[in-house]
Amino acid sequence: MKVLTVVGARPQFIKAAPLSRALRAAGIQEYLLHTGQHYDYGMSQVFFEELGLPQADINLNVRSGNHGQQTGQMLIEIEKVLETEQPDWVVVFGDTNSTLAGALAAVKLHIPVAHIEAGLRSFNRQMPEEHNRVLTDHCADLLFCPTSTAVENLRREGLTEGIHLVGDPMYDAVLLFSQVAAQKSTILETLGLGKGGYLLATIHRAYNTDNPQALAALLAALQSLEETVILPVHPRTRKKIADFGLLDARKPGNLRLVEPLSYLDMLIMEQNARLILIDSGGVQKEAYFFAVPCLTLRPETEWVETLADGWNTVVGLDAATIRRHVRDVPRPSTPPRPVFGDGNAAGRIVDICRQQFEQSSPSLR
Repeated sequence: MKVLTVVGARPQFIKAAPLSRALRAAGIQEYLLHTGQHYDYGMSQVFFEELGLPQADINLNVRSGNHGQQTGQMLIEIEKVLETEQPDWVVVFGDTNSTLAGALAAVKLHIPVAHIEAGLRSFNRQMPEEHNRVLTDHCADLLFCPTSTAVENLRREGLTEGIHLVGDPMYDAVLLFSQVAAQKSTILETLGLGKGGYLLATIHRAYNTDNPQALAALLAALQSLEETVILPVHPRTRKKIADFGLLDARKPGNLRLVEPLSYLDMLIMEQNARLILIDSGGVQKEAYFFAVPCLTLRPETEWVETLADGWNTVVGLDAATIRRHVRDVPRPSTPPRPVFGDGNAAGRIVDICRQQFEQSSPSLR
């Protein structure tokens, strides 16, 4: 059995790490295809090094571009690889352009598709990610859901076949790498920070970064906070800040812009923050795993489970609302609920894919 795994962006490298381990442990051949959607060292190569991912068998080096150009180029190049490699399954993760391109290329060549993190819905069609999720789910043969909410979302759309509730590979990764991060990361010392002595923020969603009014409002809100705010800056976000002429370097307030953090450094920063303010889906979950309160800088979240008991609060872009929640947010009295699985999602995914392959290949029975 041969699996071709498509990755291209930071969250996909994280989810691919436990899956790749599980595939190797099961003796299954994996061909790793990197689209090059994220290509800076701090957004790509460092994750391969830290997570023990095998180097990609091929890197398409597609890089940046508008959505149509980027997705189209990926689709063309992935199709060529699939025709050469002839995998038994194509595995895609999440909701990026790499996800959609991988799924479409496989479907058109009649190669079965497994979608990991299936069934997520923000119900915000302004998000490119929402379209990628929906289209990929309706292409896929196996839909690996992280939560029961995701399963129900699929059923409401009429999808009932190939659905499996397996848990979240990102939780697998946190369990695998948190201890390694504690041993290796020196990020708190490097930035001169102590436990609970700062807020951690991220801004990278296209509808926040591509809209100058939205991006300006978020930066102004973060600058106005009375505590130190650490903002690791996504390369696209940094470019938009420069293009729009935002942030007066003479009046930084308590906002500190830093380069993108490695996965291990980010885990330590999340664990030790007093509060996390983000528009990222993955960091919402990691905050929840670490029992650190989170404010989501968007009008909605696809990870509705994190809202339980106040661990995550959707606050939008209004500066006054953000300041009020930063000042007044109580620490929930109830621990986060174990809704993202038991840390063995990758093992379940591998077992199900192999079972499906053997059932479709009579000679292997």
